[in-house]
Amino acid sequence: MQRPGATPHTTRTPRVIAARKLHRRRDRDDAGLFLVEGPQAVREARGVVELFGTAEALDRYAATVAAHPHARVSPVTEDALAVLAETVNPQGLVAVCRQLHVTEIPDATRLAVVLAGIADPGNAGTVLRTADAAGADLVVFPEGTVDPYNGKCVRASAGSLFHLTVVRGGEPLAAVETLRAAGLRVLAADADGETLLDDLRLHAGTVWIFGSEAHGLDPRVAAAADARVRIPIYGKAESLNLAAAAAICLYATARSVD
Repeated sequence: MQRPGATPHTTRTPRVIAARKLHRRRDRDDAGLFLVEGPQAVREARGVVELFGTAEALDRYAATVAAHPHARVSPVTEDALAVLAETVNPQGLVAVCRQLHVTEIPDATRLAVVLAGIADPGNAGTVLRTADAAGADLVVFPEGTVDPYNGKCVRASAGSLFHLTVVRGGEPLAAVETLRAAGLRVLAADADGETLLDDLRLHAGTVWIFGSEAHGLDPRVAAAADARVRIPIYGKAESLNLAAAAAICLYATARSVD
């Protein structure tokens, strides 16, 4: 195991080159790995196999580094850290983690989310973070939805990616039917829904489907829900953005759960 004090890796070091490839989905999936950036997310991370950090960051965040005793610690130059990070002002730490999703929906869940056709990684990560805060235990990223290991999605989740069961792959409709068969009521957030959120009796055992902010839900997926639910708009705004809508729906459900 390489420890701080060793010669820092540069942009041309094989380990840095290999880690940098994880910015691409194909390489992430081939390796079964992904990158996590920044001290907060690294602190929450599970399955860390390698930690890259500048000398200053490894010293400043020594407790975070120590929390991953089985990870290889690789000091890097500022330039090498910059090519591993995707933010404009990186905070000095990047972790390589094992992918943690499952492909089968577990049997027991109280509050779940299906992200159907969401292409924006920032939106997907924010909804994942909101789901975690609202007490959900499962988020499904079916085919046609952004990769949960996209760097922007990981950062937007602010560590919540590591707190929930993440299901990746499969058809959205198949996920909906599996969750319904497990006894969950399926609700689709839809600006044109026939059911008003304020009139809905919510309870444990619910799955919310959220679709693309730009295009909405696929009509087939929306039709598969037990109810299409709209959030009341009291002012002049045309609509709510995806993250705000998800927060309202999920917290309304969480408050109703015994």
